[in-house]
Amino acid sequence: MTTPEDEPYTGPPPTRPPAPLPWPYAGGPAYPSAVRPPWYGPTPDGPVPPPGWAPAPPPGWQSFPPPFPPPYPPPYLPPGPPPLPPGLTWEPPPGTPPHDEPQPFLRAMRSRTWAWWRPVAGLALMSVVYVVAATALVMVAVVTGITPDLALLDLVDPAVLLVTNISLILFVPAVWLAWAVAHGMRIGWSASVLARIRPRLFLPWTLLALPTLGVGVLLSVAAGMLLGPDAVTGPVPSLGWLLLVVFLTTPLQSAAEEYLFRGYLSQTIAGWFRSERAGAITAAVVTAALFSWAHLPGDIPTFLHRFVFALAASATVWLTGGLEAAMVLHAVNNVLVFTLAGLLGEGIASEESTTGAALFDLLLITASCAGYVALVARARKRVRPELLTEARDLRPSGELPPAPWTGPFPGPWRPQPATGR
Repeated sequence: MTTPEDEPYTGPPPTRPPAPLPWPYAGGPAYPSAVRPPWYGPTPDGPVPPPGWAPAPPPGWQSFPPPFPPPYPPPYLPPGPPPLPPGLTWEPPPGTPPHDEPQPFLRAMRSRTWAWWRPVAGLALMSVVYVVAATALVMVAVVTGITPDLALLDLVDPAVLLVTNISLILFVPAVWLAWAVAHGMRIGWSASVLARIRPRLFLPWTLLALPTLGVGVLLSVAAGMLLGPDAVTGPVPSLGWLLLVVFLTTPLQSAAEEYLFRGYLSQTIAGWFRSERAGAITAAVVTAALFSWAHLPGDIPTFLHRFVFALAASATVWLTGGLEAAMVLHAVNNVLVFTLAGLLGEGIASEESTTGAALFDLLLITASCAGYVALVARARKRVRPELLTEARDLRPSGELPPAPWTGPFPGPWRPQPATGR
């Protein structure tokens, strides 16, 4: 007699519960059964996945290590860095370019932290710092007897020229301070798209400035000698000291003016425009007018002389991605003018001239500056100046570039104390 215990089992095959899949396939609210593979769990007519086995993540999925475990809402994994506690913000690691897209020099201020008020704060800070420093310098020079008065009009006097040049050179640290404090960026962005001065460019631009602007200055002096022979009085007193001051400080003074007008002021104006071309043109015209006015022109031809010179300097900045060509243009002009004034007499450097001589000087400066700009534009293929900044797109709307893990936080970001930038 056969008992039920002896009868063979004819029902469905035995099953066993599946081994739990490793995170992030561990189930939970973020992984409803609708998104599980069809073989998940025991089935009467299919094999059970071996213990500890899980499929590879789908292409494009991103996983975060602990301490960011699931559940996550769809698409089941967070798209970017997780939220931080109060007081912290995400900051890129050191050395990351400050721009998401390559920018020309005049738009270097348009970084990730750009705000319209930053250039305003920078101009205010720069103005206060410069006025205080320059006033202190002039007062020390007057008290110590280096200069006879505060007018500083006799620029062929070595002491007066030295104090004047040093007072203008103070614009350089003032501009650097504005970049560091108001913008939170490297001070080198005031010089070129590489965030530093490019020394290799000075010699090529100098070789182009001497046969253009240099010849124009010599022709202007020669015309002044013919039209006004009384201007030539011979070498000035202390000629040796004057030439020493000219060659040591005048190039730095010229560079400082470029840092201010073709650098910070032009970058400020261009940064407020969405259009690159409109910003560059407006910056060139406005800064040229300010540059000419700052030199206290005595008549309209003299104003236009400075205005044309400033427009040429702005054109070279746009063509070369930095201030080097404009610095060379400015330095060659000033060094030649003061050198000839010391050798031939201070009347050579005087701005008082007849209408005919002033118009002739205006034509000469226009032709020589146009020639320099044309040669710079032609030489770009040979010299190859950098025209755009380096960039790395870290915008939340874009895909984060691959980067090694930094601690428990993924991607190229890392938590830093909140700075408000």
